[in-house]
Amino acid sequence: MSVTEQSADARQAEPGDGERATGGAPGRPGGASRLSRFSGLAIWAGFIITFAIWIPDTFLTSSTLKTILGGQAITGIVALAVIFPLAAGSFDLSAAQNLGLSALVVGALMTRAPHLSPALAIGATLGLGVLIGVGNGLLVAGIGVNSFIATLGMSSLLLAGAGLIGGGEYVGPFPPSFTSITEPSPLGIPIIVIYLAVLAFIGWYILEHTPIGRRTYASGANADAARLAGVRTGRYVFGSLVVCGLLASVAGVLLASSINSANQSLGPAYLLPAYAAAFLGTTQLKPGRFNVWGTMLAIYLLGTGIQGLQLAGGELWVTDAFNGVALIGAVSLALLLQRRRGRREKLAAAGG
Repeated sequence: MSVTEQSADARQAEPGDGERATGGAPGRPGGASRLSRFSGLAIWAGFIITFAIWIPDTFLTSSTLKTILGGQAITGIVALAVIFPLAAGSFDLSAAQNLGLSALVVGALMTRAPHLSPALAIGATLGLGVLIGVGNGLLVAGIGVNSFIATLGMSSLLLAGAGLIGGGEYVGPFPPSFTSITEPSPLGIPIIVIYLAVLAFIGWYILEHTPIGRRTYASGANADAARLAGVRTGRYVFGSLVVCGLLASVAGVLLASSINSANQSLGPAYLLPAYAAAFLGTTQLKPGRFNVWGTMLAIYLLGTGIQGLQLAGGELWVTDAFNGVALIGAVSLALLLQRRRGRREKLAAAGG
């Protein structure tokens, strides 16, 4: 590793501007900003109290808790997947359709080739997810196609592939040895939530505590400055898209196992909530930065709101409306916070 790369790592390891801006005492702007990092917890608590008072008989039950925990786990894995390219300054709009295709492929391999073991079917499907990520990486980091356009086109190709494999029909049921990977509930917690927690911990460690993570953030924060510091930004954009492809495929495999079937329309529904959570996560814990734990908080905040509204008799469209409002609000709030930090920095520079 060159000296310039080491110095870039050192700069990335230091507290960011947003973090330094929150270092004031309580009652000053820094203290208020520090409190805003945890506003999601207050909103989440508000949702819980509201629905507990409104519909206590249906909301305050163990089944509702398990539904919220388990029902948001797949969305959480997709949100974790898209964090990596977002941190590197790119988008992957094919992640949700990668999930849908992966669910179909793993199911088709087991039902149409009965001699193939579930382990081999899962391995082949995860390999497909990696190949999809490689394809996105070559288009974005290799050729230089805008990530929005490249991954949107890839999503359309994957949708066509899902239609070809599914043929408008459901694939399933699957062997018990495959569905059993998502059936256990140790200590009453759906095991799929534990899978999410493990993946989130690994993702957090990579992004926050390794040189790879620091350079990924540097590539997304200011690609030109990172390149001048010796960071090969293209490699980190490429790698982030490959990781996204793999995690999206993992989500597809787990989804197929949990519902014991798959069809070509599974994927698209996960795109909006995943991005809503990722952007809402930038307002929590580490404002202005795509971060794992802020996103996980956002996933369950949104999941609690949606579940409560559904139990209260909300129509099916409520979910899409809720996620749409959350995405618009999260992006707007993130931009407002960024502008406020910019004004503080200018005032601090003028005063210094």
